Amino acid sequence: MSKTTTSITPSISSPKKPITLDDLCFDNRFVRELPGDPETKNFCRQVEGAYYSLVKPAATVKPSLVAYSCDVAGLLDLSDESCKSPQFVRVFSGNELLPKMQPFSMCYGGHQFGNWAGQLGDGRAINLGEVVNQRDERWYLQLKGAGITPYSRNADGLAVLRSSVREFLCSEAMHYLGVPTTRALSLTLTGDTVVRDMFYDGNAKPELGAVVCRVAPSFTRFGNFQLPASRGDIDLLKKLVAYTITTDFSHDFPDQDSLDQGSVDIAEPTKENILQWYNKVSERTLDMVLHWMRVGFVHGVMNTDNMSILGLTIDYGPYGWLEDYDPTWTPNTTDASNRRYRFEHQPQIAHWNLLQLANAILPLVGDEDSDSNEGRKALEATLNQFAENYQTRHLAMQLEKLGLKPLSAKQTLSEQGHSDDAVLVTDLLTLLQSVETDMTLFYRCLAEVDVSSSTVLTSKEYVSLLTDAYYQPDQLTEEYTLQLHQWVERYVIRSESEGVAQTQRKHIMNAVNPLYVLRNYLSQVAIDKAENGDFSGVEELMEVLKNPYIEQEGKKHLAEKRPEWARHRAGCSMLSCSS
Repeated sequence: MSKTTTSITPSISSPKKPITLDDLCFDNRFVRELPGDPETKNFCRQVEGAYYSLVKPAATVKPSLVAYSCDVAGLLDLSDESCKSPQFVRVFSGNELLPKMQPFSMCYGGHQFGNWAGQLGDGRAINLGEVVNQRDERWYLQLKGAGITPYSRNADGLAVLRSSVREFLCSEAMHYLGVPTTRALSLTLTGDTVVRDMFYDGNAKPELGAVVCRVAPSFTRFGNFQLPASRGDIDLLKKLVAYTITTDFSHDFPDQDSLDQGSVDIAEPTKENILQWYNKVSERTLDMVLHWMRVGFVHGVMNTDNMSILGLTIDYGPYGWLEDYDPTWTPNTTDASNRRYRFEHQPQIAHWNLLQLANAILPLVGDEDSDSNEGRKALEATLNQFAENYQTRHLAMQLEKLGLKPLSAKQTLSEQGHSDDAVLVTDLLTLLQSVETDMTLFYRCLAEVDVSSSTVLTSKEYVSLLTDAYYQPDQLTEEYTLQLHQWVERYVIRSESEGVAQTQRKHIMNAVNPLYVLRNYLSQVAIDKAENGDFSGVEELMEVLKNPYIEQEGKKHLAEKRPEWARHRAGCSMLSCSS
């Protein structure tokens, strides 16, 4: 399988010995190595000269477990018994701190919908600490919805069940799709109610409170670097860049001195190190967005404070999957008028966000006294390379979805851009858009079509084979069926050049085109049940979404296009940032 896509779930090696919560090995390097806020009282404020504030989660009335991920528990070496214990519920609802935990919230800024917002920070996220497992992997444990922090601004730092179910399920679903993502260990109810105005229309009501425990190698964002840069605090910026390279990118920079547990000072990276690091961030961001485009995922809030420095999908708010193929669709009600974060615009937004990161670190690599300013030119070259690589790899990804290999790697970008393959892909995407077509199901249906030249079908027969992907049968005009037939004929000729049998072609396509994705209406059905104390919907989705590329017996109802009742229902179409 090419570098562009993958459906292979990373294996989790068994721990040497499953452990209990009390045996977790905490190495709270972020707190130990970087400057912190000297103020220890928990109230909303501007924080300068620091990357975090110490803060404790809020106690809740009667916490209870909704679900947990066995695989994420495995990353932490936790035994199944520990995850089912009362202590697990207390710890990951914020009601108990283990002795070596050092809870804190991060301080960062960011651009929101293209506008600089200044200080933002973890408004409802509290990091419990960093765990190092038996494979020497570092994992942050972070509670979302565990109470107010110094960065909560005018909010309460809490979260509700509906948004927490969506984050818990999507974090794991994306992982099994092969998309770089943060993970989710657990979902707990707090026993409290939280008042929310779901669509900011004056209809606030109490909802069930919940907490998700998110897990990632790092939760550092582009905005962590932007804030000190915006304040002219270059010394603080240098410390985070050095820390990030030596800690979060240690595998990419094996020659860079790593931090040891007793260190106080962090070795300052060279300009070359910083430029190489920025290039790695760009590459990882490109990988992430390509995967989004492959599976039809729309993030919905690609603000710079929601961009992971590791190229992980982070902050699952008003996200969604394309159902009918509409590249202008955004799941975010706040973005409904401008559609800045629409599906087709995600690569350009990633590029724009990388530009903002480049501006933030420019003082560390640029030389304003030099006419050449090699640092600036190097950053610009990386940005230009991102755009060029995206075009090349996007075409390769789209061909892979069709069971085809890209043309010769020796071709130039210009030659590829004007190749028959590029036209074949463009014409298909135009067809998908011309009638209401379910993107996910179309590619699965297409994999079933025998495209060997010996098979002669009429236009109507091709449409019939793809019928499960169409929402509105009356849109299938004679003109459309003729255009589809003509496209399939070109596809048949192109497929024959691969020399691949039909069964192999189907396998190749189904390995990168999922059958099961977390459609908004499926989440909403599970949420409706959960709000009535029935968590079976959450459990069923968790289990099925672990194998999104393989048809599972008795689960056809989770692989169907959006029902008509869900077309405009709240939570099933567009969503707000309310949580």
